[in-house]
Amino acid sequence: MTQPGYETIDVRPLSPAVGAEIRGVDLAGDLGNAQFAEIRRAFHEHGAVFFREQRLTPEQHVAFARRFGPINVNRFFQPVDGHPEIAEVRKEPHHKRNIGAGWHTDHSYDAAPALGSMLYAHEVPDCGGDTLFASMEAAFAALSPRMQDMLRGMRALHSSRHVFGARRYQDEPQEYAGRLGNPELATQDAVHPVVIHHPQTGREVLYVNPGFTVRFDGWTEAESRPLLGFLYRHAAHPSFTCRFRWEVGSIALWDNRSTWHMALNDYPGKRRYMHRVTIDGSPLA
Repeated sequence: MTQPGYETIDVRPLSPAVGAEIRGVDLAGDLGNAQFAEIRRAFHEHGAVFFREQRLTPEQHVAFARRFGPINVNRFFQPVDGHPEIAEVRKEPHHKRNIGAGWHTDHSYDAAPALGSMLYAHEVPDCGGDTLFASMEAAFAALSPRMQDMLRGMRALHSSRHVFGARRYQDEPQEYAGRLGNPELATQDAVHPVVIHHPQTGREVLYVNPGFTVRFDGWTEAESRPLLGFLYRHAAHPSFTCRFRWEVGSIALWDNRSTWHMALNDYPGKRRYMHRVTIDGSPLA
């Protein structure tokens, strides 16, 4: 059902908690300021927005992303030839593992985490390869008041080392060759509040994730594990999620401050090829 309150775009929520498809937009065309302002409003309201049947050149992809903020050039992903701002997200038929298979938040290991990520589908399997999204605003709101109060006073350490560092490539080098690289650059460690105020909406958001959060600040990993495990199970509940099925020409734009995402690896022997642009953010509070 179309959401009321928008004049230049058609917004259709995918779930009560997160995600909406935006129709009636040609991102390769002349996107006026009024229409862009409504896209940005829907992005903040729903955490993730999706467009279908788009045909963008790499330059147009980067230009649209740049309207949200400066581009973050990824350290670890293989770039698209001639376009360092665009990272390849690729799985070939012989690969067993995909990229982004577990719940995570892009770039939470950076001192100024990414504002958002914009993924554009160039080739997708005939079935499978969907992406799940989860709202960390809804997850936090569903916690008990006492749990919320405790988490508000806590901070957590996030790191890139265990995901993109040398040990990852030593285990299965053939899986990552040509897709991920530069393990020597995986030196990022950052401490962020466990509960942040979203920079645009001001709403409270749970800000830990299974991919990059290592432990609570001042706690050991062993001490952190039970509470982090509870929060991860809680936040991944289906009531906080939506599922997006890709088609060639689909674009997903998600807010890395307020959502998790996870790419399903259920298409063995098939190719999935995407272009991703990451948008710089600011320190969290």
